[in-house]
Amino acid sequence: MKKKNFTRKNLIGSIYKNLGFSKNTSSKIVDDFFEIISFKLSILKKIKITSFGTFQTLDKKERIGRNPKNKKVAQISARKIVKFTASKMLKKKINNR
Repeated sequence: MKKKNFTRKNLIGSIYKNLGFSKNTSSKIVDDFFEIISFKLSILKKIKITSFGTFQTLDKKERIGRNPKNKKVAQISARKIVKFTASKMLKKKINNR
């Protein structure tokens, strides 16, 4: 079974086919959407998109980690991560297909 990812290019193509916008306009829409989400996540802690899900930034503390290959201990710096939680509606759509 061949794995196929849904890429940004596929998303642009879907907008082009379904909504009838040009490929340049579709590309601009996708780029602007991701730019807005990224920018707002850097300011806000949480973005909720109804019937899709929630993007949330979490602070990870500094910790000690270990490289599984060579077993060397290393310090992992503190950082922010993005967590996505799917909405109940999205989960229901995925499980009914």
